[in-house]
Amino acid sequence: MSASGGTKAIVAALAANLAIAVAKFVAFLFSGSSSMLAESVHSLADSGNQGLLLLGGKKAQREATPQHPFGYGRERYIYAFLVSIVLFSVGGMFAVYEGYEKIKHPHAIEAWYWPVGVLVFAIIAESFSFRTAIRESNETRGSLSWTQFVRRAKAPELPVVLLEDLGALIGLVLALAGVGLALGTGNGVWDGIGTLCIGILLIVIAIVLAAETKSLLLGEAAGTDQVDKIKAAVVDGHTVTGVIHMRTLHLGPEELLVAAKIAVQHDDTAAEVANAINAAESRIREAVPIARVIYLEPDIYNAAAAAAGVNPAKALGGTPDGTPDATPAGPTAAGTPGDAPDTPADPTESGH
Repeated sequence: MSASGGTKAIVAALAANLAIAVAKFVAFLFSGSSSMLAESVHSLADSGNQGLLLLGGKKAQREATPQHPFGYGRERYIYAFLVSIVLFSVGGMFAVYEGYEKIKHPHAIEAWYWPVGVLVFAIIAESFSFRTAIRESNETRGSLSWTQFVRRAKAPELPVVLLEDLGALIGLVLALAGVGLALGTGNGVWDGIGTLCIGILLIVIAIVLAAETKSLLLGEAAGTDQVDKIKAAVVDGHTVTGVIHMRTLHLGPEELLVAAKIAVQHDDTAAEVANAINAAESRIREAVPIARVIYLEPDIYNAAAAAAGVNPAKALGGTPDGTPDATPAGPTAAGTPGDAPDTPADPTESGH
């Protein structure tokens, strides 16, 4: 896994969660608090999740094979999706069940100093883990808001760790509130209510993670800025005069497939076109280093055929919103209707 995969954040979260899980379980044994039991299972599930992320990163590094010619980059997406399942079932559903049982059969909390002390320790440890995840994320998110970062990040590890740590901190506060109210009122129902709230919180986070990683598993295009860089790199203004249409697909967080039909002059020789394609591939890789797999198909642009299409402004020289561009439309040599750019527009935003 590359540094951008947030290995440091994963390891920090794993170490924190293992220590917290042990402390919470000891506190449960001494106090009988259901919130502490739910939180210990939550931390144990989080530890397993970080292990899954590290395993997915390791498996994704395998070399491509004849059966998997594009490699194993998507392993990271698969294991991130498994994390959402574990968080939903082991963390969320267990906490909901435990909270329901405690509300139905409440009992007083014993040795209150154990759960309170452990919860304070856990909040401090999770805060350090959360700070590490934020620091790692800030290196890659740029000007994106946190919501945009979670939705658009192609590497799933950092969004997963961020949401897990955020959920853990909120869950700890809920557990502390439940224990505090149970101690203050002498009514163990509050402990159960806190546990139930923790379960609902984990289920919501698991659903969000599942939705985001599902989009990555289905296959997402490159971001708008990367698409613009690729299109600019393809055109040399001499042999390659424009991009008729292009598709991009993430084979993994750090591996991008680019397939494009490019416009060339009708009187170019085969050797000139081949050399232009090789040069264009080099420019693409220089502009967008993660563009590892590139397929460029030369074609003669037909402005008349493009104008007869569903969206003529998508033709070479058109603008993304469908309005005509004032710049020349490119070569107008005769061609076939298949030369027109296809529709709909290129997917250039992740959106998850």
